[in-house]
Amino acid sequence: MNEQTTATSFKWLYIFIAMAVLVNFSGLFILIIGPDGTLYATIAKTMVLRHDYVNLYALGADWLDKPHFPFWITALSFNLFGISTWAYKLPGILFMMMGVWYTYLFAKSLYNKEVALWSALILLTAQHIVVSNYDVRAEPYLTGLVIASVYHLYRAYIQNNFWQLLAGCVFAACSIMTKGMFALIPIGGAIAGHLIITKQWKQLFNWRWLIAAVLIMIFTLPELYCLYEQFDLHPEKVVFGHQGVSGIRFFFWDSQFGRFFNTGPIKGSGDPTFFVHTTLWAFLPWSLLLFAAIFQFIRKGAKNVQSHEWYCLCGSLLTFLVFSASKFQLPHYLNIVFPFFAILTAQYLYNLKAEKSIRALRITQLIVIFLLSVIIIALHYFFQPEEFNWITGTILLVLLILLPFLPRTITSKAFWRIGFSTLLVSFIINLYLNLAFYPSLLHYQALTQAALWINKNNPDKLPVVQSGDVPFAMEFYLDQPLTNIGTDGNGPTPPKPYLLFAQTDVINGLKAKGWQMQPVKTFERYWISRLKPQFLNKGTREKALTYSELVIVK
Repeated sequence: MNEQTTATSFKWLYIFIAMAVLVNFSGLFILIIGPDGTLYATIAKTMVLRHDYVNLYALGADWLDKPHFPFWITALSFNLFGISTWAYKLPGILFMMMGVWYTYLFAKSLYNKEVALWSALILLTAQHIVVSNYDVRAEPYLTGLVIASVYHLYRAYIQNNFWQLLAGCVFAACSIMTKGMFALIPIGGAIAGHLIITKQWKQLFNWRWLIAAVLIMIFTLPELYCLYEQFDLHPEKVVFGHQGVSGIRFFFWDSQFGRFFNTGPIKGSGDPTFFVHTTLWAFLPWSLLLFAAIFQFIRKGAKNVQSHEWYCLCGSLLTFLVFSASKFQLPHYLNIVFPFFAILTAQYLYNLKAEKSIRALRITQLIVIFLLSVIIIALHYFFQPEEFNWITGTILLVLLILLPFLPRTITSKAFWRIGFSTLLVSFIINLYLNLAFYPSLLHYQALTQAALWINKNNPDKLPVVQSGDVPFAMEFYLDQPLTNIGTDGNGPTPPKPYLLFAQTDVINGLKAKGWQMQPVKTFERYWISRLKPQFLNKGTREKALTYSELVIVK
């Protein structure tokens, strides 16, 4: 391509990046999905209401699980913008956008601008990244922090620059204060892995890494202080059913190695193949290309080790292998290595030259595009979202019209054409999910819907009591305090009359005990984070639903 054509094509890359960013922000105002998202939002809300940024509480009790950093950032957002859905999600999405920027910088340093731009696009459209920017938990923070730390430590190594080292250590410490010590695996794996494979032993044992370890520990002290204040100073507190629980021990061992070996208070069951099939859907629409990219990278790299960078492969695969060996596995754990995956995939696409390889790429992505299109059409046909309006329909129709001819119009590069088609399909799918599917789905998150209804229809400000559900969604969205009692009615309750929200069978059980109640409103209920075909099909949805009731207890 000539210089003018290249400049024009790059403009289209910027346009597509802007569109991808907008898609990732399209879930900003959608209600928070429970239970995890609403739990984290409630903890940060409690921080703000209590003006206590040292202790973490859930359900009115001491909470020991995740570190403080995401809650501090969310609490800062609440203090600046008020307690709301978008104020909860905004900082997480911004940290993810920071991760996209650092992915671009890292790829540009390792390869070139074209690879860097495609790395950013691939990361922005990887399916679980978009999902995590709607269902915000700790992962958007961690993804941004990990790749930022790797980039600055890489710059510290090649430039011998203390300030780059300092920045890398700050981001590494924030990563630890987001998810624990295992956050160091992709960071250390990327840097050390490259130096080991390229046999740079002097650089590997350079004094700067000892300084880095000390700095990281120093920058992690705020987390250790908070854990010590809340737990180690108070052995009388009952945590996980035991007294004398050390917050610092939990942070360094039980939270991480305890999950890994299944010896801690929070247990799971591991499957060595879990993250293989998770990657297949979580990194869509690029996952098949990723597998090909890793295979080709190792095959070519083995022939000429010194001429390749090994940061991305080592950082991602070491983390992948450790998580695969763990006894506690969840799909979103992989998000932190998606920047590495994006760079590996982008450099693979950039280096495709043979017509046979390009033809295989075209066929592969056309199959992926076809299957994704069929899935989303089937989902719409069966689910019939209530929130699908003409604005959403128009946006999707425009993108659908652009799909066949726009990629051919704006570039002559084969992999760019295929890439642009893939991006457009990703935009269509995720805009549909964020603008139609998820908002409709949340109609069945009864705790949230009840809280919003009570906020508008409780002029006498009757106290609110909840029984029998994981209450975080109601606690976050309710504009007044929430009291929780057992399904048998035991527990402290406010003076009567008060509003009681519970599942229908709980209400009937309390009526049988002689409780006097006046019905107010019934809400449809479904555990929307565990979707089943019966629920997704509107024709059979009624059979999958249960009901919760709001009553006045007299």
